[in-house]
Amino acid sequence: MRRRSRESFIAAGLSVLFTVVIVVVFFLDAKVNTAPPVTVTYVDSWSENRTDAEIKADQVKDQAAREERAAKRQEQFKEIANSFGIE
Repeated sequence: MRRRSRESFIAAGLSVLFTVVIVVVFFLDAKVNTAPPVTVTYVDSWSENRTDAEIKADQVKDQAAREERAAKRQEQFKEIANSFGIE
C-alpha cells in the first residue's frame, strides 16, 4: 500500500464511488412508477324487483351505446389511415 501513488488511490476511490452510485440509482429506479394506477369502478344499482323486460331493455340500450362507441373509434382510425394514405 505504501508504494502506491496518490493517483491510484483516487482512481480506486472514484471507481468504487461510481459503482455505488450506479447500484443505488438502480435500486431507486426500481421503485418509481411500479405501482398499478388507481382505477375507479362505477357500480349501477337497480331495484330488486326489476322485470325481465326492463333488464332486456337496459341490455339493448347498453349494446347500442357500445356499438356507437366502436363506430366512432373506427371512424377515428379511418381518418388516421386516410391521413397516411392507407386504405
